[in-house]
Amino acid sequence: METPDPGRWSDLPVDILRSLLERLSFMDFHKAKMVCSNWYLFSKQTLGPKGRSSPLLLLSPEEGGCHLYNPEEDRVYKAKRDFSGYRFLGNSGKWFLVADSRSNLYIIDVFSDEKIDLPRLELVSKDGCVHNLEPLGDGDFEEILVGRNDGIRKSAEDLRGRVWVDEKTGDYVVVCRFDRCDYMRFCKKGDDRYREIQTRVGVTVLLKGLDDMVLNGYNLYVFTPRCSLRHIDLSGKDGFEDLIKQPMYTWYKPSPSAEEEERMKAYKFISESENIALVTRSGEVLLVHNYTYQSSTTTFEKHRMFRVYKRQLKNLEDPNTYKPWLVEVDSLGDEALFLDLGITVPADTTLGIEPNSIYFTRDDRVRLMPRSFLDICVYNLATKSIKRFSTLSSNFKIKDAQWFIPS
Repeated sequence: METPDPGRWSDLPVDILRSLLERLSFMDFHKAKMVCSNWYLFSKQTLGPKGRSSPLLLLSPEEGGCHLYNPEEDRVYKAKRDFSGYRFLGNSGKWFLVADSRSNLYIIDVFSDEKIDLPRLELVSKDGCVHNLEPLGDGDFEEILVGRNDGIRKSAEDLRGRVWVDEKTGDYVVVCRFDRCDYMRFCKKGDDRYREIQTRVGVTVLLKGLDDMVLNGYNLYVFTPRCSLRHIDLSGKDGFEDLIKQPMYTWYKPSPSAEEEERMKAYKFISESENIALVTRSGEVLLVHNYTYQSSTTTFEKHRMFRVYKRQLKNLEDPNTYKPWLVEVDSLGDEALFLDLGITVPADTTLGIEPNSIYFTRDDRVRLMPRSFLDICVYNLATKSIKRFSTLSSNFKIKDAQWFIPS
């Protein structure tokens, strides 16, 4: 019988390879996938370590670079690559949208050396574009209205973004914008420049502006300052299409009860925000109200609470008619909501994805909110209890963090 060549790692017997992969930590598992194409394909068919698909945190320390934290292991890993100088704008699975010090944009795999170069922000299709961006050399831009000479400086720190990547096909969509601007820009796989989406010019009143946005596949959902939802299809070859031509209502939250108002008087209000989230199984869009307050005791401890709302059908026979008043959702059921992504995912306690829970880091991911602060936690909607991670608060000075699910 011929003995396998010990130098050919790709030829390891299947049972040995399976045993090896199942014994690795989650970080070593992702490194092992990069050994060769055979190992990568087989990793898709094996359970691997428990943390393989568990929710993870990408941490951005104040000194630069990044670390990965696995709550299941309560362990922090140093990233394989040097990410010094990168800002992490958003993620889709293991893929992150990042900007370097000169505001060049990339999509990177945090577990390997794979990187996708994106067009420069100033490269934009002239069709429908009413803003020019002129690079200033330090990562900042000057924004100039077409036909004007004077501009407004846009800081690299104000750049926001969303990304979606299809692991199977390699297709991707990127949407980015500067805080306090009147447009978004997006590109897809194969594009050499962006297309511009206006948020004020030529937009109906209720859909003007942007308070939050969620990207899922080629569907972009925008929540506006007038509490209306804009739904944009980015799949077309020749641009984009607004699927909601004229909203017939705004989203109104029910007023708090007298009992609740009285209870809140015992606390000092700090801040509040509203975000949207997509239920991926049904396509329903939820409104998430998040507010922070401070105890009136001598500890001055900060607390956080979430309330979730959904639309009500006005006519059960017509799924496109809704009442203006939202109804509160008491439970997410067997779903977990990741606000960094703006989507829900199926819960799985074996992977550490807790049901009926909201995974949170901060509420100014899409737009600047002066009172916002980093607060890494998991909130249970039923018990209204909150879980934080002492390892992170005691060992690191963290500038930013984002939840992500590797696969």
